[in-house]
Amino acid sequence: MGQFRAPRRQSSPAFRQAAVARAIGQAFGRAIGQAFGHAIGQAFGHAFGRVVSGALLAAPLLAATQAVQAQTPPQAQAQVQAPARTYAIPAGTLEEVLGRFGRESGIMLAFKPEVAADRMSPGLRGRYTVQEGLDALLANTGIDATRQGNGSYLLTRPAVPAGAADVTTLPTVTVNASGIANALPEAYPGGKVARGGGLGILGTADIMDTPFSTTNYTREALDDAQARTLADVVQNESSVRMLTASTGFGEDFQVRGFTVSSTDVGLNGLYGLASASRMPAAIMERVEVLKGPGTLMNGMGPSGSVGGNINIVTKRAGEEPLTRVTTTYQSPGQGGAQVDVGRRFGENNEWGIRVNGLYRDGATAIDDGRQQTTLGAVGLDYAGRRLRWSLDAYTQHEDTDNFRPQTGFASTVTDIPSPPSGHANWFPGTKLKLQDSVVATRMEYDVTDNLMVYGAVGYRYGEASQTFPSGPASQTGAMNVLNAYYDSNSNTTSADVGARGKFRTGSIGHTLSLDITRLQQQQSTAYVTGGTRASNLYYPQPLAPITADRQRPSKASDTVLSSIALTDTLSFLDDRILLTGGLRQQRVQLTNFSTATGARTSYYNEDAISPVAGLVVKPWQNVSLYGNFTSGLTRGGIAPTTAANAGEVFPPFKSKQYEAGVKVDWGTVTTTASVFQITRPNSITDPATNIYSFDGEQRNRGLELSAFGEVTEGLRFMASGTFYDATLKKTAGGVNEGNDANGVPNHAYNLGLDWDVPGVTGLSLNGRMIYTSSMYFNAANTMKLPGWTRYDVGARYTTRVMGKPVVFRATIENLFNKTYWLTSGTYATVGAPRTVLLSAQIDF
Repeated sequence: MGQFRAPRRQSSPAFRQAAVARAIGQAFGRAIGQAFGHAIGQAFGHAFGRVVSGALLAAPLLAATQAVQAQTPPQAQAQVQAPARTYAIPAGTLEEVLGRFGRESGIMLAFKPEVAADRMSPGLRGRYTVQEGLDALLANTGIDATRQGNGSYLLTRPAVPAGAADVTTLPTVTVNASGIANALPEAYPGGKVARGGGLGILGTADIMDTPFSTTNYTREALDDAQARTLADVVQNESSVRMLTASTGFGEDFQVRGFTVSSTDVGLNGLYGLASASRMPAAIMERVEVLKGPGTLMNGMGPSGSVGGNINIVTKRAGEEPLTRVTTTYQSPGQGGAQVDVGRRFGENNEWGIRVNGLYRDGATAIDDGRQQTTLGAVGLDYAGRRLRWSLDAYTQHEDTDNFRPQTGFASTVTDIPSPPSGHANWFPGTKLKLQDSVVATRMEYDVTDNLMVYGAVGYRYGEASQTFPSGPASQTGAMNVLNAYYDSNSNTTSADVGARGKFRTGSIGHTLSLDITRLQQQQSTAYVTGGTRASNLYYPQPLAPITADRQRPSKASDTVLSSIALTDTLSFLDDRILLTGGLRQQRVQLTNFSTATGARTSYYNEDAISPVAGLVVKPWQNVSLYGNFTSGLTRGGIAPTTAANAGEVFPPFKSKQYEAGVKVDWGTVTTTASVFQITRPNSITDPATNIYSFDGEQRNRGLELSAFGEVTEGLRFMASGTFYDATLKKTAGGVNEGNDANGVPNHAYNLGLDWDVPGVTGLSLNGRMIYTSSMYFNAANTMKLPGWTRYDVGARYTTRVMGKPVVFRATIENLFNKTYWLTSGTYATVGAPRTVLLSAQIDF
């Protein structure tokens, strides 16, 4: 019997025979499953598929190999060696790893199943030619790779010499090198999400080997959604919701019912470097979402979000040269263009450069709104055999006239007024200017084949200048609007160093990691108030003038977050059981200053230990049962400027998560189900006294169901549903005890489809449904926001124009122009109205 590996989507007879064999095996498995149960059927189906594929493939492949060798001249057999390329193949069975290497390198491999049977492989990471890659994968296996005349490779295991059985082999301890910088797991069938992603100190891992719930969006998902910012990507899943709408001050997210601030978004694993307002999709290659507290994996974010972690992986130059120009249009009148250029250089293409530029300008969906956005970004990298290095730098500027407003509601309101139109601007005359400039570098080095060390450091300067009107609305929409200026800037330095290695003690494998982080941030603010004027949500009046001079921001706080962590992942029974344990010791130093006098107003220096425990059990190769316990640490809150106790500082606090779930990879579709509980102290601004404080705790329990992949060839999907039981506990004096947590829906659903139209080459249609149930606006549960459903539709057409690849895309967001409230803390805003997005992408 033989096994064959070829590039994806190859249409050779052998490849078609393999597909037939797999189909026969699956059908046989289903039949057995009906009689004996799914697990047995699956095992029989897999075995039967291998038998049939071996019978179909071995004879013709070997015969073809002999015929080609006999007919091909020696000089034609000596093909030119393909250039080196970068691989990021995770550990697995030797058969799986060789198969993926064959697909990615574009070569054919032929071998009998027993050649690779019962062997594991550490995978392949780094830059290799085909021969170098094979040599690395087959080292110490006793397997020979012989190149055939047709360019394929025949893998054999030589017979054991007589007397070899008497040789005694001493026990060994082996350590395997870890992953390279920005090594990206391959996309899952359907192309929208990846098979794995980064987990901070734990490195890069396959989702089936991860004791957490994660989603890793690919660049294809971003492109096909015509994503403008991070918000357009992450809301594809029911456990993640946007708390703000487009063209507002910034983007805040909700993960598992808790707010994740835009300041807590990671950039290549470093906190504090993402924009405090919104991140441009133009610089993103992947978006990794981890649900639940991720303090152990990445340390504490500047705002200490506990619902989850979002990490952006920036673009790198690919193996093929890229020169791409994309023109864009967003209704009602904003045009733009984006340029994306990537090249690799050097003898083995070890050097890479990726440059992105973006310009957009024109009318926004808000009445009298206009926005101009510019972005420049460059990514450099070096990928050697042992050394990997990268550098990223980007700057973005945004200038907006009339940004999307938000408001609170008076404590006397019982029925929240209906939301105004998504075009309405109830604070006319606002202005917003944003600027972010970032530079960051990362280096990884394989000290030996056993050990990898790494280090990263980045710096960000950000500033915002805005008009800041406020005033709670009554039940009729009436408001007394206080006008103000609120300007701010921040300087952040973030660093991360560590080491990671793999070794075995007897039959137990270990992945041991050490990680040290430090984040230092200085924030400066200036708040200048003006006059007050009566207005209304539905009949807005011009803002009252501000007669005082605008002030230069003064230092408001200095924050230092430092930590040291140690983890070990133990593997048993050929990685069928993975047990992870670790601790991160964290320290929070916070100094607050009066922006008027510069005097220090408060200070604290606290530390705590955050543990993590995770377990993965794989009873079958495609099934993972997992559970985890994690603890997050959050910097104590600061009473906001609008609170009566503005500037009051609260000590850091802990949150805890318990989670259990199951993941099943059906081949082209993966399904997951999990239950979780997260508890954390609850902050609130009392609407009657306007005092900000921490009152009891919020306990979010939930059930998550999701599925993604390719149902059948040409039909891709993502579907998910989340069901919450979010409750307020241990409240002061028992007030609000047992109430529903405000801002958390009872349930939320997502469904996204992407379909290649049969008979029309290059045409695909897509659609998305986002549903969020009703939720309470306040802790007293006296005000409630209604549920809402949003529908998006789109199409894309891939073709060639004058010999160049071109992709045309069209999307309509909020197809039926649904008007609905979104809430973030004590503020509410209206969702964006129907918006048309058009783009034309051409590769030169």
